[in-house]
Amino acid sequence: VKITVQSINQNKLGSMGVFNWAIWECEESKFSWFYHEKESCYLLEGEVQVITDFETVSFCKGDFVVFPKGLSCSWKVLKPVRKHYTMG
Repeated sequence: VKITVQSINQNKLGSMGVFNWAIWECEESKFSWFYHEKESCYLLEGEVQVITDFETVSFCKGDFVVFPKGLSCSWKVLKPVRKHYTMG
């Protein structure tokens, strides 16, 4: 169960419908999270570290991130986050 972080160009993001996905925002904070289903997201702003039992993953503005179903982790929001996201 690994987190994937990629750079995807704007055209592909548009064709995937990313810019129509819901938006989530969060100030600098730390919290635990469990993914009951897969989440895909695109960071519009911010910087985050996510810590799992296996790895620490960092991502920031412009990154496309996929969190697998069943992942248990801790979020450390280093700079306020604004992201498009979709579940499933």
